[in-house]
Amino acid sequence: MRSLQPGELLIEARASAISRGTETLVFRGEVPQSEWQRMRCPFQEGGFPAPVKYGYAVAGIVEAGPAEFCGRRVFCLHPHQDRFIVPEDAVVAIPDDVPDRRATLAANMETAINGLWDGVPGPGDRIAVVGAGVVGALVGALAARLPGAEVELIDIDPSRAALAPALGCGFAPPRQARGEADLVIHASGAPDGLATALAIAGFEATVLEMSWYGTRVVPLALGGAFHSRRLSLRSSQVGSVPAGRRKRWSRRRRLALALSLLRDPVFDLLLSGETDFSALPELMPYLAASPAGVLCHTVRYD
Repeated sequence: MRSLQPGELLIEARASAISRGTETLVFRGEVPQSEWQRMRCPFQEGGFPAPVKYGYAVAGIVEAGPAEFCGRRVFCLHPHQDRFIVPEDAVVAIPDDVPDRRATLAANMETAINGLWDGVPGPGDRIAVVGAGVVGALVGALAARLPGAEVELIDIDPSRAALAPALGCGFAPPRQARGEADLVIHASGAPDGLATALAIAGFEATVLEMSWYGTRVVPLALGGAFHSRRLSLRSSQVGSVPAGRRKRWSRRRRLALALSLLRDPVFDLLLSGETDFSALPELMPYLAASPAGVLCHTVRYD
């Protein structure tokens, strides 16, 4: 490894998280050519479709650098790697009461925060979240903290029903989902989930699309009641802070907020598996082919 330059830190990774949606699309080579530049992650090596070093959720400890940084636990948007060098401003301190594995949820928590900013829910709203994966669960948990809000997680996996009450949410399979929602957030990554989201939205409600489909074409039934109910369909993506906050909220401030929200131990329920770094080449094909039941799978560095 090269020598440190002024203003740089050497990080020893403790844990990293695999972003199931985006990273499996990258692994399968499903990033559209039009998005090759926009979908680059910080410190990525290689280019799409492959070979590429990808990932953006590492919790580690500063091994070398300026004295005020050494020994501090930090989060960094960096691909899976056991030791790496980054500029000082690429890391954010992890609160003392946030364990390393839970801290790896910070990138997904940022996405959830951005989704709520884009969806603009209010107190007392009836909010439906379609897709109870990591992002959907985080969005639901944050939305449930709004005064008087009624939040329902909707998923085809019945095992997610046990997760919902711990997050302050109700639960329903798609066919039993409550209608007339004030806001519907779609995070299932499946076209059928988006169809459910449109079906349960109330009059003049917003359907917020947080899934990213890569190269897949998603059919939408925009006939029927879509126009008569005057629905709004809009996207949310974490790459940009919403316009109304952009002048005040930097990405660094947003990431610091995400880490502070992870002080709540309830989010440990989203950590569903752990694998040694050395086994990552065998793990990725499994997650890409058989993701059922997986929430946040983390990588361990010993």
